[in-house]
Amino acid sequence: MTTIALIGAGGKMGARLSRNLKTSDFDVRHVEVSEQGRQRLRDELDIECVDSPEQAVAGADVVILAVPDTLIQKIAAELSPSIEAGTMVVCLDAAAPFAGHLPERDDLVYFVTHPCHPPIFNDETTLEAKRDYFGGSHATQHIVSALMQGDERHFALGEAVARTIYAPVGRSHRVSVEQMALLEPGLSETVCATLLSVMREAMDEVVDRGVSHECARDFLLGHLNILGAVIFDEQPGAFSDACNKAIENGKPMLMRDDWKRVFEPDAIADSIQRIT
Repeated sequence: MTTIALIGAGGKMGARLSRNLKTSDFDVRHVEVSEQGRQRLRDELDIECVDSPEQAVAGADVVILAVPDTLIQKIAAELSPSIEAGTMVVCLDAAAPFAGHLPERDDLVYFVTHPCHPPIFNDETTLEAKRDYFGGSHATQHIVSALMQGDERHFALGEAVARTIYAPVGRSHRVSVEQMALLEPGLSETVCATLLSVMREAMDEVVDRGVSHECARDFLLGHLNILGAVIFDEQPGAFSDACNKAIENGKPMLMRDDWKRVFEPDAIADSIQRIT
């Protein structure tokens, strides 16, 4: 049986992983430094943590770092002397690995994986799945994974772990760590989250100008649904001439000509430096 040491098992993300791993075929050693997190695991999942991180990682086949990006460098360095050669270290985000925050050990396998989260357009039928916006419990989500360091044969184990901790999983996409950094923070946060934040500000502005909040929200979310379906090829269709004119006139008012520079390597590196 494959043994996993889960570092940060009682945290916000760690608890999600603990729940999915509890019913898996993996033997899991849970590590949580905060008493609040340890109590959470006892109360919600009937899980007891091991006495020390060093005890957990010794002899483990896989070490999952379910800790904030800003702590990965420190925690990985502290655990490194206790991690045996050949062990797979799994990170849940590309930021710290991309920034070079993992120990320089050629004898370890480094695997990075991240959820895509349940898509807007889906086939979910149950209420629990429809309201599982984050994923990892009821709604199917897709995932991305990268074998950053290690023999090719290790990818299968890493993907199996990823499919378990993020279950239920649909498609599993293999990428490089550099490509994962383009996806996040580049695509998902710098672009998508920023533009969605602007959309919310635009809705609030319409409300300030006299439209009711409920009306403005209904109108915006409804249009996001159909416009998104057409733009992302979920439904065949074309925008009206009026809509195309509005896009043509609106884009230069809202977007800089060089906005795609956010995907240049130096811009991605700067963003990750701020994150970590």
